[in-house]
Amino acid sequence: MPYGFTPEHLALAEKVRTFADTVVRPAAYDWDTRRELPLDVIAEMGRMGLFGLPLPPEYGGTGADYTAFCLAVEQIARVDQSLAVTLEAGIGLGAMPVLRFGTEEQKRQWLPSLATGQALAAFGLTEAGSGSDASGTRTTADLASGEWVLNGSKQFITNSGTPITTLVTITAVTGERTRDDGTRVPELSAFLVPVPSEGLVVGPAYDKVGWHTSDTHPLTLTDVHIPEESLLGERGRGYAYAVTCLDEGRIAFAALCTGAAQGCLEEAIRHSHERQVFGRALEDNQHVAFMIARMQARVHTARLAWVEAARLMDAGERFKMAASLAKLVGAEAAVANAHDASQIFGGYGFLNENLVARHYRDAKVLEVGEGTTEVQLGVIARELGLTGAGLTRR
Repeated sequence: MPYGFTPEHLALAEKVRTFADTVVRPAAYDWDTRRELPLDVIAEMGRMGLFGLPLPPEYGGTGADYTAFCLAVEQIARVDQSLAVTLEAGIGLGAMPVLRFGTEEQKRQWLPSLATGQALAAFGLTEAGSGSDASGTRTTADLASGEWVLNGSKQFITNSGTPITTLVTITAVTGERTRDDGTRVPELSAFLVPVPSEGLVVGPAYDKVGWHTSDTHPLTLTDVHIPEESLLGERGRGYAYAVTCLDEGRIAFAALCTGAAQGCLEEAIRHSHERQVFGRALEDNQHVAFMIARMQARVHTARLAWVEAARLMDAGERFKMAASLAKLVGAEAAVANAHDASQIFGGYGFLNENLVARHYRDAKVLEVGEGTTEVQLGVIARELGLTGAGLTRR
């Protein structure tokens, strides 16, 4: 089996690929132009079981492994990154924190609707002054009279403002703690905040360069009262939970990157067959053929990287560096392939109605989302034991 995929993996990939080509691709430009998330398609994806792939059956999921989830994300990303990141973030950043760290009651409250695509959840970590450095978090949570009271703001939160968004996990400062070296650092905790909640304001959607269909908003929290039992996991473990979810999410994000790179490759091959230049097919030009060969090399390398990381995760082995490697390699492959595909298409590659043009716009954020390129390099360097990694443990 290619890349060691099982027959079940390949059957799922083919099913999702057919869905992507017949349902998503024909409508993707229209969604992009209107900047609307197609809730009917989200519902169809839910009926297909895509939002429940890595979730246990007792919570409404299908009980598949993480590799299966990544395969589904990759196939959709070939034709629409926005819809792919809606799925990737809906599970990786929305449902997984509850599954990994929630109480049994929290899991049964939130996961069934998330697993079926009837609801979406978001993860509120990033702020205006804290993205890669979560120690800069300014949102606070104070415990008073059996309730947590949250105040602050969050930025760039995916899936936070859709009509079916029901939950956002918020990281907030709940005090201070002392590190082993004696320095004092903020104590971060995580909270499950229902949507809507009084005092929680979803700001206007961002005017983004790409990912136009993906739902992304700022959030403001002003005296948001939630029950004491809305704390996710242990107090003071919010940063560790965020890191865990980001490590896992980077694998699926790398699969998304691979799908984008694959989509650009497929479009370049098709166009090189069809386009006639100077009386012959574009593919007869050696330079174009070699460009496409390099695109294939990037896709292959990126897929090998995320598959290895997913297998390590599925096997319960350490995968931190593998996840960062996959995200790094995948993002670079997507950016490079989008550039080359747009060049092969010439003027047609500059039209928004063209899939490669949308990939070209969308690909830049792949070097930023779920940890910038520099963060991935820092993680890899630290895992190698290099003192100049530039990241500190908290």
